[in-house]
Amino acid sequence: MKSFPFISLNQSLGLLRVFTCLLFLAHAVVRITGGTIERFGGFLNGKGFVYGTAFVWGITAFEIIGGLLLLAGYFRKWISIGFIIMLAIGIIIIHAENGWFVGEHGSGGIEYSAILIVCFIVIAADESKSKLS
Repeated sequence: MKSFPFISLNQSLGLLRVFTCLLFLAHAVVRITGGTIERFGGFLNGKGFVYGTAFVWGITAFEIIGGLLLLAGYFRKWISIGFIIMLAIGIIIIHAENGWFVGEHGSGGIEYSAILIVCFIVIAADESKSKLS
């Protein structure tokens, strides 16, 4: 176990950034290919948003463009802030009413969003010079 986790801190930070970005890219692509943008837009309209579908397209575009830029290591702090704001809004309007747990002890809670916020805080704190560290 002496050499565990077998990679450096900079490599670990890069792995966290890449994997987190891939999660959001997949989320956006599935929203588009699965045809759920209108349904999510209708949900947001029901929560008081005036242009729910346009808002969902904006979220989806940010997940794709921001995810790709962050994947390449650009604008880490700014894009991380954007994702943190998006996740915080999601907690407020969607997940908080479902409690903490997402899985076996609950349904749709905030735990997944909370850990993603922590991931983006770590990504934003990474000050290594390499974009793909």
